[in-house]
Amino acid sequence: MKIGILAWCAEHTADFATVAARAEALGFESIFLAEHPVFPAQINTRLPRGDGKIPEVYAHIPDPFIGLAFAAAATRRIKLGTGVCLVPERDPKVLAKEVATLDLYSGGRFIFGIGAGWLREESEIMGVDFPRRWAMTRECVAAMKELWTRPEAGFNGEFIRFKPIRCYPKPAQKPYPPIHVGATGERALKNTVAMGDGWCPIGLDPGQLAAELAKLRRLCDEAGRDFGALEISIYNPAAEGDPRRALERYAQAGAHRLVLMNATLAPDRYQRELEDFARDWIG
Repeated sequence: MKIGILAWCAEHTADFATVAARAEALGFESIFLAEHPVFPAQINTRLPRGDGKIPEVYAHIPDPFIGLAFAAAATRRIKLGTGVCLVPERDPKVLAKEVATLDLYSGGRFIFGIGAGWLREESEIMGVDFPRRWAMTRECVAAMKELWTRPEAGFNGEFIRFKPIRCYPKPAQKPYPPIHVGATGERALKNTVAMGDGWCPIGLDPGQLAAELAKLRRLCDEAGRDFGALEISIYNPAAEGDPRRALERYAQAGAHRLVLMNATLAPDRYQRELEDFARDWIG
């Protein structure tokens, strides 16, 4: 089982490079950074898990691509991922270049975790048609795939339109970095089949994961996709007090990677927090 960590880094925590270097030394396979390009001052939306309260750190998340670039420079092996990038809130032409640049100069270590956004107020500020955010996301991804794989590419869609352009550098990974869809439910499974190389839901226990993967396998069969080629990552796995048993149960359910969360990464605590995670989950 691959063990990663979602690093809630901000200006008051240990920095990206320091956390990534320590995580690599402890044996973590991957490190992921979240994204909120802006954070509205007034919000009615509730966090779609837990007690619904949005932690203050969400308003302090730096740009993940700059953070991952710092992490890449401080490490050599650990995979670097977005957990997740809010694709419809970005210009796909610029995003394609950022993804390719990071993947190239990290030596092909990037995992492109994507989402469409759950915070309606943020999405609307960023110009997203919230009810159609996943349709926008699919179109953005299709446009980026063209830019990553062709010497010249244009796009003429409903949301995204541009004349042929040259977009360099190209990613180190061919044809492009793996795209992992971060969401839950039937729509997320269909989107994974339509455009993803992996699925990365949050908070599913092993039983829930097994049931959802049975649905995903059926959808893959219907679409002629190879279910076995998809990489399955679970964010915030349920340990139930016994990480070693949780590892076994998630592996049996079909997970390939567990991404741990909820470390404060405070300057005076991050080393102990990472060491505790490593002891419990890596051994």
